[in-house]
Amino acid sequence: MKRIIFLAVLFPSLLCCLIFESHAQGNDYKKLTDVVYTKNNDEYSQDRCKIDVFYPTNKKDFITVVWFHGGGLTGGNKEIPSYLTNKNIAVVGVGYRLSPKAKVHDIINDAADAVRWTFENIEGLGGNNQKIVLAGHSAGAYLSLMVALNQSYLIDRGVNPNELLGVVSYSAQAITHFTARKEKGVEELHPTVDELSPLYWVRKGVPKTLLLTGDRELEMMGRYEENAYLHRMLKLHGNTNVQLYELDGYGHDMAYPAHPLLLQALEKWSK
Repeated sequence: MKRIIFLAVLFPSLLCCLIFESHAQGNDYKKLTDVVYTKNNDEYSQDRCKIDVFYPTNKKDFITVVWFHGGGLTGGNKEIPSYLTNKNIAVVGVGYRLSPKAKVHDIINDAADAVRWTFENIEGLGGNNQKIVLAGHSAGAYLSLMVALNQSYLIDRGVNPNELLGVVSYSAQAITHFTARKEKGVEELHPTVDELSPLYWVRKGVPKTLLLTGDRELEMMGRYEENAYLHRMLKLHGNTNVQLYELDGYGHDMAYPAHPLLLQALEKWSK
């Protein structure tokens, strides 16, 4: 674990989407908006299960970050972090259903559907489906870890989870998410490890993993300690390409200090 101090040809399903162009750092970029990725036909799924895709148009074989927003699985909307734009990578900003309208298991299935869409479509935009990284903040980080660690979510969709390039998790819950515990009548501060916990699915042979948290004294509800235990258990299972960084001086709102570390990881992993 490291402590860090910071100083201060489109597919038919895409034809209905708006496309925006931008120019930066000598590269051209486009943004697809509101692409429906789910196969569910109900109104709520069709409304929430959409993605935006920001990608370079004059670069091929690029890395794609599938980004899941935070919000406790009860709030938030799809987003593409501005810090990650114009960096020679694609970013897929994922929206998903929310509790209490959807159960946590169903929300994880939404996340897996978005990953399936990316594997099936990113090459058509110039990317490489062997260079897909899952990432997110808080609840989004939890979804990233659940999809990467519980192999059944991707296998059931015809995707080999071992083909993921990596996972970058910003302040995830490693035990059962508190919203999943609430569904079962379990208090927020009562720790639980069950099938809705990343820790439950620790195994050998996980994708490259970077776990990022805020300062242990400033984070919410023991996030650092949860990630430290996840890091240790992954190591004990023989995973050598797993790192944990604690961002001193930052609490749960640590997305900016984390973004440069994500980009550093992508550069390292792509070599």
